[in-house]
Amino acid sequence: MNSTLISSIKKDYLNKLAEQKKRIDGRAFDEYRKISIETNIVRKAEGSARVKIGNTQVLAGVKMDVGEPYSDSPESGVLTTSAELIPMASPDFEAGPPREDAIELARVVDRGIRESEVIDLDKLCIEPGEKVWIVFVDIHVLDYDGNLFDASSLAALAALSTAMVPAERFEMGKDYPLPIKEPPISCTFVKFNKAIVVDPCLDEETIAEARLTVATDEEGNIRAMQKGLSGSFTLDEVKKVIKASIDNGARIRKILEDAVGRDHGKKN
Repeated sequence: MNSTLISSIKKDYLNKLAEQKKRIDGRAFDEYRKISIETNIVRKAEGSARVKIGNTQVLAGVKMDVGEPYSDSPESGVLTTSAELIPMASPDFEAGPPREDAIELARVVDRGIRESEVIDLDKLCIEPGEKVWIVFVDIHVLDYDGNLFDASSLAALAALSTAMVPAERFEMGKDYPLPIKEPPISCTFVKFNKAIVVDPCLDEETIAEARLTVATDEEGNIRAMQKGLSGSFTLDEVKKVIKASIDNGARIRKILEDAVGRDHGKKN
């Protein structure tokens, strides 16, 4: 049986389940898979975290260096985010230069952090116009079973929340916590056969017609949005997605806070 036929059979099966208000793994449409967060697992990183959402597993590391600021923000630190889809995570991933989906993943995570001002970049200035701290966030996908956006965002936030500025390494005093503000939580939804589900597994992503990621803060304000794929959402559907993002965001934020509070400042 060829892969095209298998995909067609699976798509029909998922669509029929959706008509019955069911999902392939038994979850409700607005229900996440199990989420776990472990921080400070990479000894040589300023901050690190491994996040599991179901079978999807992502590792994020934070490294810092001293460099020049951007000319249009001479008194602000710099944030740069990258993502790597390593071949062992999925047979669809290949070694080599960053692919388009890896670039998109990095941009979505970066936008959620940057537009929400999670990092107080103004506090990372050393000498205006000359020296600032540069924060590198590196995302590595270890196992791919759908919803890389949320897993990667959560891993990046957890790593940043426990990161220490390496002042001692640069002979600038003692190390201190990276200045972090309350982070937004990203929730990703996909649409297929008129059904809209949160935290899509790989099978659901494969047949998705449209994708929408919404990042909200602790007060329920929208901090970032990212639309993907060629399909569309109605205004009412967008409103429902936003409401579900706020509700799920509150629960996920508690998981993040528990992990960061448990492991903050702990280094191996």
